[in-house]
Amino acid sequence: MYISTKKFTGFPCTHRQWRDEGHCKYVHGYSREFMFWFKASSLDNKGWVMDFGGFKEFKKFLDHTFDHTFLANQDDPELPLFEEMDKKGIIMLRVLPSVGMEGTSKFLHEKMNEYLNKHTQGRVYCFRVETRENEKNSGIYEEDKNGFTAV
Repeated sequence: MYISTKKFTGFPCTHRQWRDEGHCKYVHGYSREFMFWFKASSLDNKGWVMDFGGFKEFKKFLDHTFDHTFLANQDDPELPLFEEMDKKGIIMLRVLPSVGMEGTSKFLHEKMNEYLNKHTQGRVYCFRVETRENEKNSGIYEEDKNGFTAV
């Protein structure tokens, strides 16, 4: 099995962890970065697991979701307020299942594999995603297909 990685950096956004009893319940921000791990049992015609130049469409998705946006959990009790702020042009709201680093990693794992299935016809699989909010903190989601054998 061949493995490669791709890192995307520089996504300034804000969020809050409404269930936290400490300071993370307040709106705060970081410049996030994302690391993706890919597997393939065969290389493409260039000798690569993945042609990273082909990620322009996925990069646009990352920009739309994380560049100068406000991320809210889909179950945040203040979601109606954030939706109103979005309508007024105060924030660019993006609603995720979970805005924490671990939840964001799972969300991106799903999105990346949708992208890879479309663009590699199942030859490449993303098995791990790390979302980093700063140099000290990150969350990882990993899910490997049992017996994954790329086409």
